[in-house]
Amino acid sequence: QVQLVESGGGLAQAGGSLTLSCAASGRSFSTNAMGWFRQAPGKEREYVGAINWSGGYTYFADPVNGRFTIWRDNAKNMMYLQMNSLKPEDTAVYYCAADTQSSSIRVGVADYGMDVWGKGTLVTVSS
Repeated sequence: QVQLVESGGGLAQAGGSLTLSCAASGRSFSTNAMGWFRQAPGKEREYVGAINWSGGYTYFADPVNGRFTIWRDNAKNMMYLQMNSLKPEDTAVYYCAADTQSSSIRVGVADYGMDVWGKGTLVTVSS
C-alpha cells in the first residue's frame, strides 16, 4: 500500500520554528517531484512548496518564500519541511504529496500534478 505519512506538527509560538517530516512507504518516490500543501480552517487547500526528484530545485509560494525550506533524503524515502519565522497565519493542516507522473515540479498544473497525498499534520502557531 502506497502511503505518505506526515509528522512533526504541533504548537509553536510566532517567530519560532518547526520541522515536518513526510515518510513514504509502499514504493520509492526517488524519481518523483514531491511537495507540501496546507489548509487553514475555513479556507481552501493551498500550495506551500515543492522539490524536484533530486532535491536540486525547490519552488515556494510567496507567503512562505524565504522562511520555509524543503529537502529530501531519497535513500530514506523521506521529505522534510523546515518552517522558520512562523506566523499565526501559518496555522493549518499540512499535507505532503507526490507527483507519480513527473520528476520535475509542474508549475501551472492543478495541484502541481500531485496525485498521492498524506493525511496531514496540524500546525498551530500562537501569537
